[in-house]
Amino acid sequence: MESRVAPTAERAIKLPMFRALAHRNYRFFWSGALLSNVGTWMQTVAQGWLVLQLTDSAFWLGVDGFMATAPGLLLTLIGGVFADQVDKRKLLIWTQVGAGLAALVLWVLIVAGLVQLWMILALSFVTGCCMALSSPAYQALTVELVGRDDLANAIALNSMQFQLSRVIGPVFAGFAINAFGLAGCFLANGLSYIAVVVALALVQFPATEVAARKMGRHAIWRDLLQGFRYVQGRPRVRMLLLISAVTSLFGAPYLTMIPIFARDIFHAGETGLATMMAMAGVGAFCGALTLAMLSDCRRKGLLVLGGAFTFALALVAFAFARHWITANALLFLMGYSIVCCVAVVNMLLQSLVTDRMRGRVMSMFVFSFLGTTPIGNFLTGTVAQRLGAPMALAVNGLVIAAFILLVAARNRRLRALS
Repeated sequence: MESRVAPTAERAIKLPMFRALAHRNYRFFWSGALLSNVGTWMQTVAQGWLVLQLTDSAFWLGVDGFMATAPGLLLTLIGGVFADQVDKRKLLIWTQVGAGLAALVLWVLIVAGLVQLWMILALSFVTGCCMALSSPAYQALTVELVGRDDLANAIALNSMQFQLSRVIGPVFAGFAINAFGLAGCFLANGLSYIAVVVALALVQFPATEVAARKMGRHAIWRDLLQGFRYVQGRPRVRMLLLISAVTSLFGAPYLTMIPIFARDIFHAGETGLATMMAMAGVGAFCGALTLAMLSDCRRKGLLVLGGAFTFALALVAFAFARHWITANALLFLMGYSIVCCVAVVNMLLQSLVTDRMRGRVMSMFVFSFLGTTPIGNFLTGTVAQRLGAPMALAVNGLVIAAFILLVAARNRRLRALS
């Protein structure tokens, strides 16, 4: 698809690292997603603290993380087929409405003093269903917004806005909790979905693009099997998906465990939790900013492997850090390095696959972290309950490091990817 670029915007956006924002549709999409993600991170901070208050348990923190991501085990792959068959914009709008309503229901329950653990878990599951169905469409829509020439830059800017929200969201959460209590974060998140819904409503596609989608609908399971066969015949695509899956399975649970470190190790309270989450976000934002400047860099395969290995070592060091400044510096490094890995995997996948299979392959990419994260959260929460959160994260980091060393030693073609 040829994405229309407004002449005034093209003149206004002069820095090459922001060139994808010259596309009108992408600007709406990017801005709405940023505001919505800020609200999501506000709720993430508040919900972790709320679960810890209700249960005083690392295990239940892991279960809450599992419920939020468990729908990714099945619905993400189905969402990928939908992304190739239906209007991506409408799919995204309806799923965002559902997630926003779930946040507002939880806000009402907290304000009314009726909230219980099972309600939090149930609403986490509902939100997870919405995210699992929408994530492949979110990833696959990018090329339709900017075209192939600016695709790498748009992916980097997508990552940058998400990581920027990881910085702003926890900071806003700290202010909101002090001013309005935990409930204020849930209200802010529910309202933030209005931004992305309005932005998506303003996105326009040519009539030929919509007609092509309607003509391409087939049986869901047949299309899904075609996607698996496609990936099976492409070793580099398959290995990139495996790297994403392993780093997410053993790496993503560190975010779920941060409330334990904030309360029990650093005795920092809700404000300290917000600071730690924000530091990981600052690192991730800086990583995304680096990629936006170097989106056309060579040796992307080495960047994927180096980012994952650095993240693994930083995770092990963080697990045993007992000084506040050191821990936050390591969180910065973890955020920076994991973005350099996952965002570049995204770039490589989108450049390696055909337009016809993009939605299905990107659903597998989303599945590689959404689908593995619930298992990782549950396992890490269980180990943390028995051996402590530091030991659980240290083991996870060592597993990732060993896996990346093995892949780097045996996959010359992956190392050579540019």
